Amino acid sequence: MRDIMGMMGKVKEMQAKMEKMQAEIAALEVEGKSGGGLVTVTMTGKGELKGLKIDPSLFKEDEVEILEDLIVAAHKDAKDKAEAVMAEKTKEMTAGLPIPPGMKLPF
Repeated sequence: MRDIMGMMGKVKEMQAKMEKMQAEIAALEVEGKSGGGLVTVTMTGKGELKGLKIDPSLFKEDEVEILEDLIVAAHKDAKDKAEAVMAEKTKEMTAGLPIPPGMKLPF
């Protein structure tokens, strides 16, 4: 019976850590850049776009397609950075737990 109580305590502890980590990720802001910094995207750890900066030199009628590509690339860069932070936080939190490789926790 003690093992069950101990396990329940660990589950509650893990749940509290998970909630704290989710709050940290939601508050996280990352910047993605493309074109050598000509386009910068700021987004939250949850993927919400918070800001977009575009160098004025890109505002030329014949370069609209380039600008569109740079915005997409900057967004991907920011998303990749946010995912890397989330993966690291998850790894730290679940250290020592028998979780199968590749299993994603619900975020």
